[in-house]
Amino acid sequence: MNHSASEDVTRCLKSLGEGRASAVEELMPLVYEELRGLAAARLAAERSDHTLQPTALVHEAYLRLVGQQDANWKGRAHFFAVAAQAIRRILIDHARRHGAVKRGAGRRVTLSGVDDLPDRSDVDVVALDDALNRLAENSERQARVVELRFFGGLSVEQAAQVLEVSPGTIKGDWRFARAWLAQQLDETTP
Repeated sequence: MNHSASEDVTRCLKSLGEGRASAVEELMPLVYEELRGLAAARLAAERSDHTLQPTALVHEAYLRLVGQQDANWKGRAHFFAVAAQAIRRILIDHARRHGAVKRGAGRRVTLSGVDDLPDRSDVDVVALDDALNRLAENSERQARVVELRFFGGLSVEQAAQVLEVSPGTIKGDWRFARAWLAQQLDETTP
């Protein structure tokens, strides 16, 4: 996304935060393709017969994002960070609604494609969510790094901007979190 488009997103987000209803319609074309790319990437990592489609995931995430009361959007990176959370929640809710609460019955998600994630080729999305919640108990930032990078598709630099830390800190958190998740997910495999 070029600088001008990023500024347009920031301007729309500011208007949205100020309560201007027309900003909802202005924002969608500016973020749609990027959100759809994130959704498609996340769904491509899931099993092939998944019932949730990228377009539906984008629309549900977008409605959750713009429907937030008193959202104080700090810009494009912040919007996509929150989008990562929304996508994660939607996927987890969808998996749980479709019987994923039984051990071993969860929807599978591939943990590959983002900086060589753990060797496990697929992971129960509910088990991943549970592991991320446990990680957050010890290190909220490391859990957020995984969420931003894996669910949000943000680069190291973008994640650093959102979390207001250095790229080196993100790289270290990412390295630790991947190893920790690999261990946790191996322990939960039936």
